[in-house]
Amino acid sequence: MNGEKFRFMEYMDQGGIVMWLLLIMSIIALAVIIERFIALWRAKINVNEFLAKIRKALIVNRSVREAIKVCEQYRGPVASIMKAGLLKYGQPKEDVEKTIENAAVFEMGRLERGLTVLATVANVAPLLGFLGTVTGMIKSFDALAAAGLSNPALVANGIKEALLTTAGGLFVAIPVQVMYNYFMSRINKFVRDIETAANMLMETFVEMERSGITAEAAAASAVDKKAK
Repeated sequence: MNGEKFRFMEYMDQGGIVMWLLLIMSIIALAVIIERFIALWRAKINVNEFLAKIRKALIVNRSVREAIKVCEQYRGPVASIMKAGLLKYGQPKEDVEKTIENAAVFEMGRLERGLTVLATVANVAPLLGFLGTVTGMIKSFDALAAAGLSNPALVANGIKEALLTTAGGLFVAIPVQVMYNYFMSRINKFVRDIETAANMLMETFVEMERSGITAEAAAASAVDKKAK
């Protein structure tokens, strides 16, 4: 273990400042990956079960307040957006849709937080590695010009720095890019769930209006049910 640690530090020193920059970037990326993984895991819900409860509260029990309470029992963007739409029931359709759209924009911002950092690391790390390659080769040619072929070790040091930084850049960029793609796939799933939930809510509102369930009636139904 100590030998591996020593070799790691040796590689960092031989790679120069570029390797230390890559190390800092990898630590930042790792922190973002852990935070995003936890946040997206907590935001996950059983959407079908959630929507079924909302439908039951609105259509069967005719209670908007009960539907809002269902939203408060769940966490994540889908529940938050549904609650925002439910609070606008009884207002013009355009206002409800605008509220849902604004809530969706806010929730998407929360879901995508930190992903810019991952995208930047994934793009910049290989470039830093390439920069280290260039500087390492420059050192090799400088050593070659100064000492000629009499001291091959000086040339080898520059070439080693070039190879270490190239490998370091790829070592950082590849897993970060993989995790970025994974998080984007998760976010796209949330987007589909949000669209499904929003469409269901608007269709349910239309169904309620056709059945003569006004906002006042839905609120009164909740009060009566609580009194009983």
